Amino acid sequence: MPRNLLQDMVKIKTSTPTPIRVRIKTSASRPIMEREREREKISNKIKKNDRRFKYRLYFVALISIVFLLFALSFLFSGAKVTVIPKVKEIPLNENLSAIKDSSAPGLSFDLAVISGEENKTIQGGEEKDVAIKAIGNVLIYNSYSSASQTLDVDTRLEGSNGKIYKTNRRITIPGITKDGKPGSVGVGIYAAGAGEEYNSTPLDFEIFGFKGTPKYSKFYARSKGEITGGFKGKSPVISSLDKVTAISELKATLETKLSKKITDQIPSGFVLFKDAIFLNIDDQNASFTPNKDGTVLVNIKGTLYGFLFNEKKLTAKIAQDTIDKYDGSEVYIPNIRDLAFSLSDKESISFADIKNINFSLSGTPKIIWKVDEAKFIADMLNKKKTDFNQILAQYPSIDTAQLVLRPFWKSSFPDKSSNIQVIVNYPK
Repeated sequence: MPRNLLQDMVKIKTSTPTPIRVRIKTSASRPIMEREREREKISNKIKKNDRRFKYRLYFVALISIVFLLFALSFLFSGAKVTVIPKVKEIPLNENLSAIKDSSAPGLSFDLAVISGEENKTIQGGEEKDVAIKAIGNVLIYNSYSSASQTLDVDTRLEGSNGKIYKTNRRITIPGITKDGKPGSVGVGIYAAGAGEEYNSTPLDFEIFGFKGTPKYSKFYARSKGEITGGFKGKSPVISSLDKVTAISELKATLETKLSKKITDQIPSGFVLFKDAIFLNIDDQNASFTPNKDGTVLVNIKGTLYGFLFNEKKLTAKIAQDTIDKYDGSEVYIPNIRDLAFSLSDKESISFADIKNINFSLSGTPKIIWKVDEAKFIADMLNKKKTDFNQILAQYPSIDTAQLVLRPFWKSSFPDKSSNIQVIVNYPK
């Protein structure tokens, strides 16, 4: 009988497999949560240590900065004093006198002298017969003795050309100087007669009146430039008004030119007032030379005299005369050149022979006291700050002063003068 295949099939029972627990080994023996907590503790500890380190670093930096500032404050310590000097403006109207001797103890003056000439051509009028005398300038020397010699106006001089010329004013020739140099004085001359024959290049002269005496060879003269202007014949006539106008214009031009020259040559430390300049031109120093075209050449020669004063001596004199109880402190007057100068009896003065003058000064000088900065600094060295006002009281030249000490907590002045700065604000 056939086999039933189904009968041969055996039902096999299956069972659910038991899960196998696999234990994964790690490098740590503690549970993961515990390790995490540990890591967090370590991280917090590190952060805490970092914060402490930063605080310590900040503290060290702060201390270093404070120490640096403290060191710098001593390195740059010092005192700065800003001073306003004493100033007074006092009206002045003073009569003064001075002598021509810069070595004298009182007020003195020096005489600046400069010569020049100016000319212009003007139209002449109707021709007429004219006679014009030549003119020039000479220096007369005295090598005879140390005594001075006076010569009257119109003293005759005999030129090396054989012609006679005359002085145009009274003069006094100084004697021989202490170092043996002949005394000398300048004077204008004019020809004894009219005509071109008296015109000449520079000449040597003898004093005609001394002929036959020991003085004849010891007094002599020499031209300063050419002798010109002599003419005799027909010439265009110039009216008196035209002459006056031409000479006036030439004088103004010559004075401006010579004034600039003399002003440019003023030595340092001297004052030349604008009213203390005088141009000396007399009628004998004006010439009118006719030209062939009917015009006339007008020429003038003159000498400019300027009175120079030592600025320090004059300033001290003004201060002494205007300031009550003046103690001789050093002062200066910035506007001293603006004072008005007036010379007494200027019409009767012979500038070439002048020895002393009387004059007046007027205006409002600004007198400013000078501060002795070196002495002021020396008096402050190593002194207490509280002594500053007492030190100031010793300086009447100071009006006010402001003190700044560095560093601000310092209570005394430095002990080195290089660490004390004094700034004096002198007014302009």
